[in-house]
Amino acid sequence: MLRNLGALGIAGLVILLAGIGLIAYADPVIAAGMALVIAGLGLVVRSLISGLLQNFGMF
Repeated sequence: MLRNLGALGIAGLVILLAGIGLIAYADPVIAAGMALVIAGLGLVVRSLISGLLQNFGMF
């Protein structure tokens, strides 16, 4: 999976984890909620992209 992200994707993932870590340092409950929101958003985006690619016959 990391091979498909590229350098920019890995940097974004590191920044995302650092941000959640910083929030968890201040308030763990809010950090857990934000992590769930980000994970859900990622699943929705992946589903939308997969559906779009299927419509074009690419996936």
